[in-house]
Amino acid sequence: MMKKKIESTILNMIHDLKHMQNAEGSWSFCFENSVMTDAYMIILLRSLKVDEKELVGRLVNRLWKLQSKEGTWKLFEDEKEGNLSSTIEAYFALRFSGMVGEEDKRLLKAKKFIEKKGGFHKAHSITKLMLAIHGQYDWKHLLPIPIAFLLIPKSFPLNFWDLSSYARGHLAPLLLLKDQRFTLKTSRTPHIQDLSRSPDEVRYSDGEMRFISKISEGIQSLASVPTHLHQHARQFAMQYMLQRIEPDGTYLSYFSSTFYMIYALLAMGYEKDHPTVTKAIHGLKEMACETKKGLHIQNSPSSVWDTALISYALQQAGVDTRYGSIEKSLGYLLKKQHFKYGDWSYEIGVKPGGWGFSESNTIHPDVDDTTAALRAITYSAAENPLIRQSWDRGIEWVMGMQNRDGGWPAFEKNKTKPILTSFPMDGAEAAAIDPSTPDLTGRALEFLGNRAGLTRDHPQVKKGVEWLKLMQKEDGSWYGRWGVCYIYGTWAAITGLRAAGVPSSDPHIQRAKAWLESIQQKDGGWGESCYSDQEKRYVPLPFSTPSQTAWALESLIRIEDKPTPAIDLGVTALLDSMDGETEDPSHLYPTGVGLPGNFYIHYHSYRWIWPLITLSLYTEKYG
Repeated sequence: MMKKKIESTILNMIHDLKHMQNAEGSWSFCFENSVMTDAYMIILLRSLKVDEKELVGRLVNRLWKLQSKEGTWKLFEDEKEGNLSSTIEAYFALRFSGMVGEEDKRLLKAKKFIEKKGGFHKAHSITKLMLAIHGQYDWKHLLPIPIAFLLIPKSFPLNFWDLSSYARGHLAPLLLLKDQRFTLKTSRTPHIQDLSRSPDEVRYSDGEMRFISKISEGIQSLASVPTHLHQHARQFAMQYMLQRIEPDGTYLSYFSSTFYMIYALLAMGYEKDHPTVTKAIHGLKEMACETKKGLHIQNSPSSVWDTALISYALQQAGVDTRYGSIEKSLGYLLKKQHFKYGDWSYEIGVKPGGWGFSESNTIHPDVDDTTAALRAITYSAAENPLIRQSWDRGIEWVMGMQNRDGGWPAFEKNKTKPILTSFPMDGAEAAAIDPSTPDLTGRALEFLGNRAGLTRDHPQVKKGVEWLKLMQKEDGSWYGRWGVCYIYGTWAAITGLRAAGVPSSDPHIQRAKAWLESIQQKDGGWGESCYSDQEKRYVPLPFSTPSQTAWALESLIRIEDKPTPAIDLGVTALLDSMDGETEDPSHLYPTGVGLPGNFYIHYHSYRWIWPLITLSLYTEKYG
């Protein structure tokens, strides 16, 4: 009975995915994140007086649909009360929209929550920076880093280039804005400074003070540079941004960095109708996608990521690589391989050959997208010499990205200086560095073992395995940085270790197996809360999700030679979840992480990808 159900579910998913494919071979699923991007888009268009009434209206409608009964906005369903930063962002955007009365009862509820939670001062740094740009928060309470920091040479123990690529991408425009104390207030700008409650003086931790002091030392070492130091730093920040604008006009393909770049350009004298500004705004508008609750602006559309994963999943489900759907997807992916040198090349002596996350991304590849694309083209690379060249080049890039400690980072190699986690901005411990993580290392090892045929005998694989074993938690789990969270990290680690040739009997794998079985839900599935990565411990959800159930199941299937009660229960739960409505909370819960505690992602593609891979593996292994 279960065998028939699995087979029909697989066939239905294959059918659905084939019909969702775009003409050029890609898949475009929504990368749904917090309300931040929707709110910021309203604020941007209104502050620049861009006539987009219909777009603003649609974004306003979606914000209302996402407001909780208590008048707040949340990052995830089980977030208690609401999220202060999200509520401030939505509140300011709705006030700014020109479509909502100041005394609207729904707004007054939100205002009451903001006051109760301590006002703007308690919000995330990114939120406060947006408010400062619009004259609602005092710049003196933000970013105590002089813009001359950008000019400290790479030879100094602490410099701009030590930061992760995404931290640098946001810091360049933000330092320009802080340096200019830039504000843009119009007759439309709502006045909500009464909610700021900012302190007379900001207190920094000991770590932050050490960081600020170290930067001061570096700037003093620049004393021999001419007095035009300030101007040089501004020019550097401008060039840094302008050189990283993608063909669609966005800066590094992110909404958030592009948003701040636009205001930084205005601060430096650009008019709002300057081609660079108008093209950037157009690029942001192109990031819109439809959701059940209305139009949403994605932070970075996931078309390359989704296409690579779906193409691979279909192949795992038995769809022939010569079939039109797969052939078209591979043609699309091969066009998206990077051939430009980006910032990653300063630390790695190999040719370009990686893949990025978004369609417009040409200079900012990452390890996870690259191994995903390589998985998809593996079978064809064995038959086609041209595809083989791309495959070889991609593998060379992935191998070159391994960190000194043996693990793999996301975007750049060896961006791991501990002092940077004390950068005086919220979230610096996760965003300022780009360290090796168990999830990225496990995924890299899984690809290298299962697709490239490298095992523990290979020195780089051996080093990766050793690092991964060291990272296991006492309870047997691993922490996942880019997914939620311990289920994700444990899945990546187990599948990576097994692919590298570590036997199921290995104590690390047995402890991980015991942990996964211990957290299985009563319905047979698995579900983990976004609170896990804030509290740095496993926090269960009251329900299972398809992607987390599929991750846990794949892990157990990779370990066990025959189905166990836990596996059979899990498969039944997974099949039941595939019958559910798409409005089911389990299908809408975010299982991706951008910035712990601040930015979570609901990948609309995940309810197909991971169950399809797991059910196909179950069928292949157990018949």
